[in-house]
Amino acid sequence: MTTIDLFNDVPAFVAVVEAGSFADAARRLHLSRSAVGKAVARLEERLNVRLFQRTTRSKSLTDDGQIFYEHCQHAIAALQSGKARLETGRKTVSGRLRVTMPVLFGRMWVAPILMGLAAANPELSLELDFRDHVVDLIDAGMDLAIRNGPVGVVTGLQTQRIALSRYVVCASPAYVERHGVPVTPDDLARHEAIVYSRDGHLHIWQFLRADGTPMELVPPARLGLNDLGAMLNAALAGQGVAWLPEWLVAEALERNELVNLMPGLASRLEEIHLIWPESPHLPTRTRVAIDLVAQSIAAARWSIASTAQARL
Repeated sequence: MTTIDLFNDVPAFVAVVEAGSFADAARRLHLSRSAVGKAVARLEERLNVRLFQRTTRSKSLTDDGQIFYEHCQHAIAALQSGKARLETGRKTVSGRLRVTMPVLFGRMWVAPILMGLAAANPELSLELDFRDHVVDLIDAGMDLAIRNGPVGVVTGLQTQRIALSRYVVCASPAYVERHGVPVTPDDLARHEAIVYSRDGHLHIWQFLRADGTPMELVPPARLGLNDLGAMLNAALAGQGVAWLPEWLVAEALERNELVNLMPGLASRLEEIHLIWPESPHLPTRTRVAIDLVAQSIAAARWSIASTAQARL
């Protein structure tokens, strides 16, 4: 006899005790009286005890039956408690949330959102992973990833594009005072540029002409750096013109520490995605984090949800 075999007939036994008769138990369970009687008989056989004392006029629990019924009540209470605990867990933001994100974007925009979520939910703990290379979420045991740029084809993962960020040509007011403002992309050839450079390769600046066709250029590079934060610092220090994502320079532009030199120029748009492991039962903490990050980033002053421009 297996535990499952035993459990299969327990509901009939409990129903008979609580309903007071085999007939009422059968109606409660939507079974025939015969099916209920057979279930109780099988249970008695498997337990090797008599559960009910039967006469032509009455039915009552035996001592063994009373003991077994009390244990059944404890088991049912434990199951109900477990069900309630799971339902509560689905409504409560709790447990450990592991999130991976790009270093600079994560530090500036994502971490503060998740810190606020943790502050509002004391039962939630965070493990934030800051790195710029792509992480295998499954192998790394991550619940969620934020990625800048296209994500390509993914297997076993869910993706959601939450925002687009423009690239802007910018420089400090001091630089503009010394060198003037470029009016067209061709004018950039007469300026000193701060460019992204890695392994000897320069990041090409990408724009759209008035007719919608793409245009690429690399201004004369005075500084080649492989870190966006360092490029921002160089631009703030007046060392040249930089082409940077608006999410990075939005605060400096608002404080007039940088000037958007060509605000009417259509430029590259950077996609920002959320990625998480595919699952039919997503933990509440992950679902809440996805919704909160998506809503917060979409509402950021630099964020655009869609574009009428061609993406480059």
